[in-house]
Amino acid sequence: MRKLVVFLHMSLDGVVEGPNGAMDIGFIRYNEELEAFANRGLSTCDTILWGRGTYEMMHNYWPTMLGNPEASPHEQNHAVWIQAVEKVVCSRTLDEVNWNNSRLVKENLVSQIQTLKEQDGEDIVVLGSPRLAQYLLKEKLVDQLKLTVSPVLVGSGLHFFDGVDADLELLKCETMTTGVLGLAYQVK
Repeated sequence: MRKLVVFLHMSLDGVVEGPNGAMDIGFIRYNEELEAFANRGLSTCDTILWGRGTYEMMHNYWPTMLGNPEASPHEQNHAVWIQAVEKVVCSRTLDEVNWNNSRLVKENLVSQIQTLKEQDGEDIVVLGSPRLAQYLLKEKLVDQLKLTVSPVLVGSGLHFFDGVDADLELLKCETMTTGVLGLAYQVK
């Protein structure tokens, strides 16, 4: 059975989006070490799960990095990977998705995710989409959490663990020179 992995960046107080919304993530201490952690974390995945907002944001950005001479090597490599993987978009409001290897799930989300996990393939990752990730964690569908924790207290915004009840086993902990922790947990 495939694992469902949530990969998120957050502050020490568990904020994944600051008070100004989805792209209020300037608190993330992003550098090459964090990129390397992310690359390792995504290397076992061949399917992405997104909600509507994250899908639209990613679709507007990553295809522009393909062959873009101003993109960093990391951006170019990630753009190639994200173009190739299967993208499953969970949305009741979209009528279609038209990015390469994308498909839409509009209803019966829990049963469709369970079916997806039973198919052959590598891991499935919720990449961003914190509300979708939180919902799937509450529904006991998540197998692993891969988190980067920046040493910042944001205070307000979307707190990922609000209303979540889960028992976790630490699999890996990396400390980066910026003070960021790279964490991997198994959900028991």
